[in-house]
Amino acid sequence: MPWIEWYNSLAKPSWTPAPATIGMIWQILYPIILVSFGFVFVQMFRGKVRWLVALPFAINLVANLIFTPIQFGMRNLPLAAADILIVWTTILWMMVAVWRHYRWVAVAQVPYFIWVSLATVLQLSITAMNR
Repeated sequence: MPWIEWYNSLAKPSWTPAPATIGMIWQILYPIILVSFGFVFVQMFRGKVRWLVALPFAINLVANLIFTPIQFGMRNLPLAAADILIVWTTILWMMVAVWRHYRWVAVAQVPYFIWVSLATVLQLSITAMNR
């Protein structure tokens, strides 16, 4: 069964955004993520921030990238729920870690944090509703 049919067959909360809306939000967020994460990684490689500042960005990037294969490839809702909790937690960690070095990077994560907070509640709801 194609992933969209599988996703549409799941029980979901009534407030679930349409897939097109979800895609549009990520189209807005990915450039913010690219610029801010890229900046932090460049600063780390230049020795301007310690690797511990960049660590939550790296973990977040990996967790964010593997969410889609877990959710729609493996179709593993509990693992996707655990993964999105990692994404959510590392956004907070990133903001705290980078705040004293580059506040603009921390502030740039606010839309990402808001969206992932909503997405986390949605994922946990879908996981619970489809046990």
